[in-house]
Amino acid sequence: MADDDKDKFLLKQRTVSEKFIDEGFKLFFLSMASIVAIIVFAIFVVIFYQSLDSIDSYGMKFLTTSNWNPVTDEYGAFTAIYGTLVTSFASLIIAVPLGVGTAIFITEDIIPKKIRGLIGLMVELLAAIPSVVLGLWAIFVMEPFIRPFLNLLYKMFGWIPFLSTQPIGPGIAPAILILVVMILPIITSISRDSLKQVPAKLREAAYGIGATRWTAMFNVILPAAISGITGGVLLGLGRAMGETMAVTMIIGNTNTFSWSILSPGYTISAMLANQFGEADGSQVSSLMYAAFILMLLTLVVNIFAQWVVKRLSLKY
Repeated sequence: MADDDKDKFLLKQRTVSEKFIDEGFKLFFLSMASIVAIIVFAIFVVIFYQSLDSIDSYGMKFLTTSNWNPVTDEYGAFTAIYGTLVTSFASLIIAVPLGVGTAIFITEDIIPKKIRGLIGLMVELLAAIPSVVLGLWAIFVMEPFIRPFLNLLYKMFGWIPFLSTQPIGPGIAPAILILVVMILPIITSISRDSLKQVPAKLREAAYGIGATRWTAMFNVILPAAISGITGGVLLGLGRAMGETMAVTMIIGNTNTFSWSILSPGYTISAMLANQFGEADGSQVSSLMYAAFILMLLTLVVNIFAQWVVKRLSLKY
C-alpha cells in the first residue's frame, strides 16, 4: 500500500472512531438528562397520587380555608400558602437591590481589588452556613434585635392591615429577613458573574462617548446583563419558596390566619416539616396535597424564569 493511500486509510479510520465516540457521549448524556427528567416526573406523579384522596374530599376549598384539625378531618392550607407567598416575594423585594447593588460594588473599580475580593468571598461563605445555624441566629440574635423596630412600625402604622398586630416574638417579618440572608448570596453571585461577562468593548464604547461610570452602568452594562440577573433573582425566589428549617424555627408555626406580617404565620414547607412525622390517615393525604401545591408553585416560577430570561436575551 502506498504511503498516500495508507494515510488516507488511517484518516478514515480515525474519523469513524471519533464519530463513534461522539455518538457514545451523545447517548450517555442524553440518558443522564432523561434520568433527571424521569425522576422529576416520578416525584410529581407520586405526590399527586398520594394527594388524590384529599383532592377528592376538599377540592379547591383546601386552598381557601385555614382550618387544620386532624380530629375532625378538616384541612385547609390557605394560611400556609399565604405565608409562603408573602415571605418569598417580600424577601425578594429586599434582597434584589441588596444583591444587585453588592454585585455592582464588587465588579466595578470603586474600591481596591483586594477588598472587593474579600467581600465576594464573604458573600460566598454566607451561602455555606447551614440553615439550622441561621435559624438559631435568627431566634437568639436577630429577632430580639429587630423587635423594637417592629414595635415602632406597629405603633406608627398599626392601622394598616399588614402591620396590625403587635410583635411578640417569632413571626412572618423575622422569617422574611432570614430569607433575605439566605437568598442574598444566590442573587449576588449570579449578578456578579453576569456583570463580569459583559464585553469590555461595551464599557469602553460607553466611556468613549463621554458617559460617566453610573451612566454606563445603568444604560449599558446592566441592560446587557439583565437576562442573567433576572435568572438569578427568580432562582432566589424558588429557593425562598422551598426553604424549610430556618423559616420553621422563626416564623411561629401557627395556622391562625392574619394579614399582618408582624404576627406568627406558617409556610407550606414549615407545615410539612412540623406535621409529617406524626401524620396519619387523611392528614398524610392533605400534607401531600400541600406539597403538590408547593411543587406547582416552584414549577411555575421556574417556567416563568425560563421565559423571562429567553425574552430578555432576545431583546438585549
